[in-house]
Amino acid sequence: MVDLITKITKSVDFIGAFDPKIRTFDIIMKTANGSSYNSYVVRGSEGVAIMDTVKKEFSEDFFKRLEFMCDYEEIKYIVLHHLEPDHSGALIELMQKAPKAKLIISGRAVMMLKGLIKSDIEFEVANTGRIISLGDKTIEFLSTPFLHWPDTMSSYLHEEKVLFSGDVFGSHYYDERLFDDEVGDFSYAFKYYYDHIMRPFKQYVLQALKLYDTFDIKVIAPLHGPILRTNPQFYIDKYAQWSSEAKFRKHEFGKKMLSVFYMSSYDNTHLMAKKIMDGADSVEGVVASMYDLASLDEQNMIDLLEESDAIIIGSPTINGDAVKPAWDLLSCMAFLESNGKIGASFGSYGWTGEAPEMLHDRMRWLKFRLPVRPLKIKLIPTEDEQQSCFEFGVEIAEITMGKMVEMEMEI
Repeated sequence: MVDLITKITKSVDFIGAFDPKIRTFDIIMKTANGSSYNSYVVRGSEGVAIMDTVKKEFSEDFFKRLEFMCDYEEIKYIVLHHLEPDHSGALIELMQKAPKAKLIISGRAVMMLKGLIKSDIEFEVANTGRIISLGDKTIEFLSTPFLHWPDTMSSYLHEEKVLFSGDVFGSHYYDERLFDDEVGDFSYAFKYYYDHIMRPFKQYVLQALKLYDTFDIKVIAPLHGPILRTNPQFYIDKYAQWSSEAKFRKHEFGKKMLSVFYMSSYDNTHLMAKKIMDGADSVEGVVASMYDLASLDEQNMIDLLEESDAIIIGSPTINGDAVKPAWDLLSCMAFLESNGKIGASFGSYGWTGEAPEMLHDRMRWLKFRLPVRPLKIKLIPTEDEQQSCFEFGVEIAEITMGKMVEMEMEI
């Protein structure tokens, strides 16, 4: 077991745990190569700091490594950069074994700590600029919220220029060789992790990168996956690129992008979609497009949703529900920031016509701005109803361009 302790720098050692068999993480992520729960011990002349713990199921591995590195009486600080259970699973037992250690969390983590632990424990709060000392070692804290939980923070070991980044720059990729220059090719896992964990929080990524830019970083020690030591700036630059990418038409030509997604059983919802798109595209400054959900895969959905300023979804009503591809489209919003996007729904129906209302309600919970009620038409749209679809598209496009209307209240 102690063979798996890895020295990161002169005073930093890896004491985390490996999970090679995990194949799904947090329900939504595939982990073909397994993962790791990274924890570190920092030794100074006046004590030790433990940087995060591991998932509860791996506590035995964690404590064996920890006990090889230090006595519990030496532990001066326990730092939790992020309170998700895969990083706080061994916390209670650790605090029992090291009762004199001070627990340090971010200000946003206070309520989460109480919710996770379900009992009163002592802690201290660290915001940007707070410094703790281990004698000849100095650790400075950085507030980096919403990467990817509200409570996330990072820290920097000044003397050895190590950034403990939290979930940022992580990968679900198991390899006991641990360092980026020694493990296999994990580039796909690094990008996949960004897309599924950090992409919804691009604005917060960019804020964090500004903080990191004030430090000379030689090693990035994340909470999952390889430790980045060969060229940390390469990974920082990747995050900056992915979080700043400007899509071609909207940004180069100053256009607003409006996307109409639909699925149609008997071509009626398709006809509505075409008229809505035509109406939207007639508004100056808007480029409208339409997409058949039957032919889109998830990655294309995510890219299109991210580019779009306004998203209109059409579905027939089948057995009292919207069709599955429409729900799949909205489930992709888990990877994106939807707050502020314009949303609307429509559809043709034969009997009760619940689908547009159901999609509307889901978009409301996803924090879309919803300026109009769903548009529903029974069976084949008449010429007058087709004109209503055209006007529906015009209205949404004009609102996308800044027309002032009263929005439905967010939940």
